[in-house]
Amino acid sequence: MNRPAQADPMRKARTSADPTPRDSSSRPAPPRRRSQARIALYFLAPALVALALLRLLPALLAVGDSLRHHSLISGTTGFVGLANYGDLFADPQFWQSVRVTLLFSLVINPLQVALALALAMLFSRRFTGSRWLRSLVFAPVAVPPAVSAVVFGVLYRPDGPVNALLGVLGLPPQPFLTSPDQALYALIVLMSWVGVGYWMMFLVAGLQDIPAEYYDAAAVDGTNTWQRFWHVTLPLLRRPLAFVLVADTVANFLVFAPVQLLTGGGPEGSTNLMMYDVFRRAYSVGDINYAQAEVVVLVVLTLAVVAVQYRLMQGKDGEQ
Repeated sequence: MNRPAQADPMRKARTSADPTPRDSSSRPAPPRRRSQARIALYFLAPALVALALLRLLPALLAVGDSLRHHSLISGTTGFVGLANYGDLFADPQFWQSVRVTLLFSLVINPLQVALALALAMLFSRRFTGSRWLRSLVFAPVAVPPAVSAVVFGVLYRPDGPVNALLGVLGLPPQPFLTSPDQALYALIVLMSWVGVGYWMMFLVAGLQDIPAEYYDAAAVDGTNTWQRFWHVTLPLLRRPLAFVLVADTVANFLVFAPVQLLTGGGPEGSTNLMMYDVFRRAYSVGDINYAQAEVVVLVVLTLAVVAVQYRLMQGKDGEQ
């Protein structure tokens, strides 16, 4: 004869003492948290509206206009699809501006980051006059790029101070901005003078966030200065370095004022950066839709380079 199963009192006690946890994601957020999120949204609303109106909306309009073409004969604007991009990719001058821009970025980005890191390492140490020298290196940031371009235009003149200094050293005068071989590198020197101090301040802040205990422990282990830099400073400075590299790349892809004021894209197209080429197509040639197609290509190229940099700056664990 089968007897009804008796409940296990120990199991019942365990069940009542340890109930099955419910999914916390299904619980509604506490009223206080919802109120804090609402307040944060109110404070962020002006910045979000400005971002949408000044960044996202113009970007969408540029993409839409790059698919259209304005006829000077009929005075009408019609949808042409990817025809502007086809004409752009068939233009040798466009590919020259792409090559010049990539060469410019390939040289100036590592140069600026390396100089900024070296100066940050120097000025993160306390010595007599370090704050004054740091302010002196940062001072060019306060000067508008157009003013810096005018100053360097005077320095690079055939009878300017740089050639005068070369003459004192017994070296022949250099053409600088009038030479296809030197003009781009003259601009690189100018933009490095402007930007190195700015990126240095980010790296100084990153170095100051590294706890001194790591260096003390490394010194106890008998490491030298280079080993401490390679195994302590660089790994802990990965995030600021990644930010500086990406931001510097974007800034250098958008260089315009020095090219317009000093070289006009010449000589022989050696300084025809893509941002200046966009300006030339839009206001010299007068084809706005064609120029907007190049803007879209420039943005895609910038995002691709930044994505590669971001990937290379990731650590072995997948984190920056």
